[in-house]
Amino acid sequence: MDDRTQMARELFQKAYRMQMEGELDLAVSLYKKSIALKPTAEAYTFLGWTYHFQGKLEEAIEECKKAIDTDPTFGNPYNDIGAYLIELGKPEEAVPWLEQAIQSKRYEAYHYPWYNLGRVYVSMEIYSKARECFLKSAEVSPGYAPALDAVEKLRRMMQ
Repeated sequence: MDDRTQMARELFQKAYRMQMEGELDLAVSLYKKSIALKPTAEAYTFLGWTYHFQGKLEEAIEECKKAIDTDPTFGNPYNDIGAYLIELGKPEEAVPWLEQAIQSKRYEAYHYPWYNLGRVYVSMEIYSKARECFLKSAEVSPGYAPALDAVEKLRRMMQ
């Protein structure tokens, strides 16, 4: 690994720590420095996530799109864009992003896009599809409480 890549990785790790400690402005600065040295899909995605915590959803979406341009196989930014669109009150626009996250080759948390897709279908009042998505989320990640809770909530609604 060359020096620039190593330094970018260290800056990314420090940015993540700052983000988790609530030092969001510092995290943004460190993610940007990491990206300047070695752009990665992860750094763009986590910069977007930090913007999300700052309430800057449009900026978060733009960073996720940069992540996709950098590595289209990385699933996280597709799911994140979907989640941000749901928060912006645009659930129908979230569907293709969430479906792409589900199809992505490099992703460790497939239960999130299934869960978010379920949220979209609830908002569209397509409860049978929502239930299927929540069940798939719970299948992919056994015991994922939000999905299990959503299934139970739908069950009570349908009684």
